[in-house]
Amino acid sequence: MSAHPSFPLSRRDFDDIYGRVPRLCVEVVIREPDGVLLVRRDIEPARGQWHLPGGTVLFGESLPAAVARVAGRELGVTVAAGELLGYVEYPLIAASGYRGWPVGLAFAATIVSGHLVGSDEGRQIGWFRDIPSDTIGEQADFLRQLVALPS
Repeated sequence: MSAHPSFPLSRRDFDDIYGRVPRLCVEVVIREPDGVLLVRRDIEPARGQWHLPGGTVLFGESLPAAVARVAGRELGVTVAAGELLGYVEYPLIAASGYRGWPVGLAFAATIVSGHLVGSDEGRQIGWFRDIPSDTIGEQADFLRQLVALPS
C-alpha cells in the first residue's frame, strides 16, 4: 500500500512507527447553542460510534493547521482553531489491539465558512447537548468534564 498523497507514510510504516510510540492527534471541538458537534464513525477503530472529528498531526504541520485540515477533510468546513481545551488519551483503543496509543489535543474551533457535510470517515453529523451513550469512551469522559466547566 502506498502513502496517501496528503499522508507521508505507507500503512506498513504507519503501523510500524505508531505501534511503538504515541501518535499525536488533534480533536476538533465545535460548540454552539445546539450542543457539541459529533460524527458517527464509518471506519475502524470504533466504527458506528460517535466521536469528535480528529486526526494525526503531520510532520511539520502546526497544530492550528492540523485542526483546519481535519475539519476540512471530515466536515467540509473552514474553521478557526481556538484555545487548547485539554487532551484525550486512548488506552481502550490501544488495548483493543489497534495501532499504537493515540494522544489527542482537543482544540475549540469555530466554523468560518462552508456547510457541514460528512466524509468517508463518517457521513452522519449531529449536535448534542447530552453525550450519546455510543460515543467513544475516552471522548465521552472528556466531553462530560468539558461541559461541566463554564463556557
